[in-house]
Amino acid sequence: MKKAAPPVRLLSAWRVWQRNATVYKRTWKLNILPNFFEPFLYLIGMGVGLGAYVNDMGGTSYLEFIAPGLLVSSIMWGASLETTYNVFVKMNFDRIYDGILSTPINPKDLAMGELLWGATRGTIYGGAFWSILFVFGLGWHPGILLIFPLLFIIGLLFATVGLIFTSFIKEIELFNYFFTLFLTPLFLFSGIFFPLEQLPEIVQIIAWFTPLYHGVELSRGIFNQMWSFELLTHFLWILIVTVLNIYFVLYRIHKRLYK
Repeated sequence: MKKAAPPVRLLSAWRVWQRNATVYKRTWKLNILPNFFEPFLYLIGMGVGLGAYVNDMGGTSYLEFIAPGLLVSSIMWGASLETTYNVFVKMNFDRIYDGILSTPINPKDLAMGELLWGATRGTIYGGAFWSILFVFGLGWHPGILLIFPLLFIIGLLFATVGLIFTSFIKEIELFNYFFTLFLTPLFLFSGIFFPLEQLPEIVQIIAWFTPLYHGVELSRGIFNQMWSFELLTHFLWILIVTVLNIYFVLYRIHKRLYK
């Protein structure tokens, strides 16, 4: 009879998180700058530059329209990079996982620790970008406090997406497809730069089933105080998909490392 896989232990997962955080302390200045400046340049170039020619976006300026979406995209890129390239290198080239698994930590502990760290990386990028939005005068209201837990939850969602993909591939070059054919279309067609209502209905339906769309809508509603029941719908979508993805990630990483 096949032995059941051991359950995930949060304390052991926390140890994995601590190990990653310790390494990050030595390299954070080099790691944060590229992911921080890309959405910042979009904010300046399109929000300020193109925004000078776009007068109204449903009651908000163009800068107010795109800034919350760019915030979420910065979380997406940060969490995804951590749980794709970085995890793959630790798993296959640096053989770090071999050392970790020689301790009492099991593959599910390891996977959960990587998810928590991926969410943390996304939160760091999102928090840094949020500080820039604050300087621009965006989000100056009490309701903006809701954005802080949202940063981590969205980071956790995209950490699960990245780690699911990593659990399947055997060649590092395949990440090009993940970033080019998945994340880039999300970035362009999730309502960051223009309302999705302008696109064909089939595109709007597809967008509803993608994670970035719900994050953008939720972030925009919080920043611009557009409170509605739809915000709760977006939040529940993110929460449910994140939980389901976590269970699948734990299964996949256990299978991958013990195969």
